[in-house]
Amino acid sequence: MLQLRIAAQLYTVRSMTAVDFPSTVGKLADMGYRHVELAGYGNLLSAKDVKAALDQHGLTCCSSHAAIEQLERNLETVLADAELIGTNILVVPWVAPGRRTSANDWHRFTDTLNHVGKLCRARGFQLAYHHHAFEFDPLDGQTPFEIIWSQTDPELVKAELDVYWLAYAGQDPVSWIHRLSNRAILLHLKDLADTPDRRFAEVGTGVLDFPKILEAARLVGAGWGIVEQDDTYDRPPLESLKMSLDNLKELACSTL
Repeated sequence: MLQLRIAAQLYTVRSMTAVDFPSTVGKLADMGYRHVELAGYGNLLSAKDVKAALDQHGLTCCSSHAAIEQLERNLETVLADAELIGTNILVVPWVAPGRRTSANDWHRFTDTLNHVGKLCRARGFQLAYHHHAFEFDPLDGQTPFEIIWSQTDPELVKAELDVYWLAYAGQDPVSWIHRLSNRAILLHLKDLADTPDRRFAEVGTGVLDFPKILEAARLVGAGWGIVEQDDTYDRPPLESLKMSLDNLKELACSTL
């Protein structure tokens, strides 16, 4: 059995959590999810409220997305909230366009990741970075993806690899899981549709080789597979998350 714990990324249901966070996570629990990754608090006002909603439905938080600007300006608050909610993994999910116009920008960004990662580690937290496809666009003869992983400390900055965005950028997810090895502590799991627009698809319904992806995750010791659907098309987001979870169960993933 592949010992990869499965969580739902709440960005998938952001329109629902914005209206009723507790009810939305309750529906995820009902369909079989036991863990979530946070992408904001939806309509709730505090980490205490988030913790109460998760506890009410028997859910735990594996990790939480936090903007780099939050980490730069309000790190103590972010860490205190994460501790209350019950996670020790913070993920930088995005770099604003204005901070990534040149290779020098990316070098400065990696300095920031190292600095924040060191502060997090001193408090018992782990920092990770989540990529998209733009990190593979060359700048001054390098790709930002290469800069990030060559210029950050492997102990201070881990990876949340997104298998869809790797494939979208023409990369092999399995290869990158192995190349980053024990830095790849989190995986975002969504498929790539065999359509001209290469849109997002539920796990097991597109072109990605998930048996190989999940085996690679097992071999490097990745802890979490996080189901995400940035946008859904043919079905509501909850149905999309359910389909991916069911398909992962068929691939013998542990959801505990």
